[in-house]
Amino acid sequence: MVIPSTAIGLSFPNAPKKTEDGLTNSKEKQRSLRSIEWLNFFLADVQTGLGPFLAAYLASSGWNPARVGYALTFGGLVTVAVQTPAGAVVDAARRKRLLISVSLGALVCGALLLMGHSSNLSVYAAQFLIGGSAPFLGPSVAAITLGVVGARAFDKQFGRNQAFNSAGNVFTALLIAYVSYKFGYRAIFVVAVVMAIPALLSVTAIDDKQIDYAEARGASDGPKNVEAEGLSTLAKDRVLLYFLAAAFLFHLANAAMLPQLGEMLSRSSPKKAAQFMSACIIVTQLVITVSAAWVGTRAAAKGRKPLLLLGYGVLPVRGVLYTLTHATLVLIAIQILDGVANAIFGIVSILVIKDRTHGTGRFNLAAGALATAVGIGAALSATLGGTLIQRLGYGASFLGLAGIALIAFVLLWTAIPETLPASAQDAPSNSNPGTEAFV
Repeated sequence: MVIPSTAIGLSFPNAPKKTEDGLTNSKEKQRSLRSIEWLNFFLADVQTGLGPFLAAYLASSGWNPARVGYALTFGGLVTVAVQTPAGAVVDAARRKRLLISVSLGALVCGALLLMGHSSNLSVYAAQFLIGGSAPFLGPSVAAITLGVVGARAFDKQFGRNQAFNSAGNVFTALLIAYVSYKFGYRAIFVVAVVMAIPALLSVTAIDDKQIDYAEARGASDGPKNVEAEGLSTLAKDRVLLYFLAAAFLFHLANAAMLPQLGEMLSRSSPKKAAQFMSACIIVTQLVITVSAAWVGTRAAAKGRKPLLLLGYGVLPVRGVLYTLTHATLVLIAIQILDGVANAIFGIVSILVIKDRTHGTGRFNLAAGALATAVGIGAALSATLGGTLIQRLGYGASFLGLAGIALIAFVLLWTAIPETLPASAQDAPSNSNPGTEAFV
């Protein structure tokens, strides 16, 4: 993969000039936005090799489903413990690029441990490093994006970021399928280490001068108001709390589904497990890649809730469909629904957080709370799914997860209103003159 010169240019001669609406329209800003997009691409490259493939790797190394579930749960719990504090750190930190660089270093160390051996010590130490560093990446990138483009242009740019992230997942899934087939599972983690290099280059190519510190944390009135409101402001927001609960249930149902498919196949055909996982990931990420920019634009123009209802609604259907067939091609095709659900949740959930925290200066803290809810759900999902498999089998596990997904859908439908301000709906999404050149 060739990185455009605009993504790695390290020279930013002058501070950018502002337009009348406070946004920057300059070549320096374009370079920073391109660098952010490629950072999303290469971060996906690093994390793909450390995520869905780990369950199949451990299963092929002789770990039973419950033991795999415990290891994944441990990593998830570490993430949960760090996620909300990480959001607060991102809100407070001005050197957000340094946070990303340090987190990348920890991910590389985790990959090296997994590459060495599949012993309990190595796996759990790696999960500690990966789980403790990953919470800083998403909030930092989102904060930098918000600080560069501002709240008005964030929806569309965040959609573009997710498209690049998903394209990175597709690229890495194809690469891992080939590498694991030729060299074995441990070579998967070599991919993660190598891809950290262009990710770091993309970080260094982002110009600090382009980041509005107050805007990056969701404070109102730009640089005139960098003080954050108290935590009680967020705690009193019932819509936000209901949304966090719905996100928890969504991931309690969703997180274990794909790893369970990998485990199921690896037990009957270990040689083909990585290729199957790659195919599933490719389908999911292709759907996200082609739809992410549209989702961001649609959410900005028509609102958040209709898209969220669609994303939540396909998850119970997916769980039921997994119980109706064992045909490999059909199972892979079902991943289209996974792509729809994850494209919508991954983008629109952050937009809801932006809506509910606008002017509070607590955007990243609330995003961290969302990630905590997601992390708790995902961590418990692995244990719940593994336990159901051990006691009742794969079919019962998928049906149980589908039932939880249905509860999440009902909660979203009944308790969470539209969060996009009425004045913003049906407004031209690219009316901002400072951003037309970047979309």
